[in-house]
Amino acid sequence: MKLTRRMFGAAFAVAATAALAFPATAQSTRQGVSGDSVIETIKTRGVIKIGLSLFKPWSMRDLEGELVGFELDVGRKLAEDMGVEVEFVPTSWDGIIPALVSGKFDVIISGMSITPQRNLTVNFSDPYAYSGMTILANTAMTKGFSLEDYNSPDVTFAARRGATPAAVIAAVFPEAELLLFDEDGASTQEVLNGNAHATMASEPTPSTEARRYAETLNVPFDRTFHATGESFAYRKGDPDATNFFNNWINVHHANGWLKSRNDYWFRGNEWAAQVGEE
Repeated sequence: MKLTRRMFGAAFAVAATAALAFPATAQSTRQGVSGDSVIETIKTRGVIKIGLSLFKPWSMRDLEGELVGFELDVGRKLAEDMGVEVEFVPTSWDGIIPALVSGKFDVIISGMSITPQRNLTVNFSDPYAYSGMTILANTAMTKGFSLEDYNSPDVTFAARRGATPAAVIAAVFPEAELLLFDEDGASTQEVLNGNAHATMASEPTPSTEARRYAETLNVPFDRTFHATGESFAYRKGDPDATNFFNNWINVHHANGWLKSRNDYWFRGNEWAAQVGEE
């Protein structure tokens, strides 16, 4: 087929129009995605609404009835960095994801760990905290011990039968003797009584017990076992929220702010007087 000058000109015009239309369409798509983001909603509203469930020391009420805790510090700092106000929406744990999906708040910041089942319904940010178990040891019996020294037939651990700490102890310290009990309190009591060198539990329990029995017990290592990451949860289909929340979390991991607040609430007890705890 012979291509005439007129036909070539028409073909070129169609191609040029399509090429010009593609960037415009892409730009329109980007603007649409950005406009639908909860980040833009928050900026327009001037308030970020955060769903949480009360659980010490993540979030709790002080003696004046005001909300305090690690999550409250995180939420207030997030709002400050966004240049908006913050509204916390206490919600029962079993209803917190449905409440997010229905739009009652913008994001869940409530010590929620990532699971495949939850991820089918909501999106998750990078972890902003890592909770897990630490060793609680009898100070006199373990004086001078390295972590490797705990993995010995001469060392005895105590744990509740069937609980996660028992499984972790068996996996991490397979050479040690493991005494099993039906109650968590019995494990700590064995360590207090000198019948076991150590136990293991989720923070903040070990640090709390170490403060309570400071002459006998201690948390010997700044090491967390079986750590699970806690993340922000937000509605699906929002790449702008993913970008912003992840960047915010990574910045405050890098500058140490998240660790300092986590240590304050989970490793210290300065806050206990605020909520009437000894």
